[in-house]
Amino acid sequence: MSRRLPDPDDSVLMRWMRVEIGKINKEIVAERKTLSQLLGEEIPSAITKGGNEHLFDKQILSVLEKGLPEELHGRLRLPILFFLDNRVEDSCYLNDEIAVECLQTLGELSKARSINKGKLWVGKSIAYSIMRKYLTAIQIVMG
Repeated sequence: MSRRLPDPDDSVLMRWMRVEIGKINKEIVAERKTLSQLLGEEIPSAITKGGNEHLFDKQILSVLEKGLPEELHGRLRLPILFFLDNRVEDSCYLNDEIAVECLQTLGELSKARSINKGKLWVGKSIAYSIMRKYLTAIQIVMG
């Protein structure tokens, strides 16, 4: 009996991983709403890819409302999405210029950083710290 490890390129393993990642990503909001829209809702929420309701914390929305210029309220789509790439061990990326601008305005990301080739790479520890601070307004997407 061979004791070799499974080949990571094995199609069965990759299919299983895609299924599991799909299950995890079912809790990602399907159609993001602007901060303005959410502020106008009595119970701010959005529907996930799995059909569940994602509730936004009104206090977090209030922090965003106060910390961001009004012209960004109608442009910032929530939740802000950080994307994990299984080929990059310690970082994830943002691909939303408005989200980057808002996080820079809030002091969460350096203003010296900019999107390059459609992505702004951020250390996972930074992304998770931001997520803990703005819990319902940030989601991590498995790739």
